[in-house]
Amino acid sequence: QEQLVESGGDLVQPWGSLRLSCAASGSIFSLDTMAWYLQAPEKQRELVASISSAGSINYADSVKGRFTISRDNAKNTVYLQMNSLKPEDTAVYYCNQANYDHDYWGQGTQVTVSS
Repeated sequence: QEQLVESGGDLVQPWGSLRLSCAASGSIFSLDTMAWYLQAPEKQRELVASISSAGSINYADSVKGRFTISRDNAKNTVYLQMNSLKPEDTAVYYCNQANYDHDYWGQGTQVTVSS
């Protein structure tokens, strides 16, 4: 069982930046697709960005041009660089590690965008 630990969430002003990190504990990180999801209050969890083991990347339309996902397989870590943050980006952000036979989640990190 992989363990995922997110960090980097904070209170930031509109148009500010944050970088989220997610560190994985196990040995299969490089084989898996890593993703970031967000969940706003009283809303369903939704995909923000994903990066496959081969480096293929997808973004939600709402974050294209503002967020960048990356991974460092040597450090078992996936990152989400968030720029030009908007109040509507406020949510708990979750890290996900998945393959055809497993699906792991972190505990989430709060991002609040407010003046």
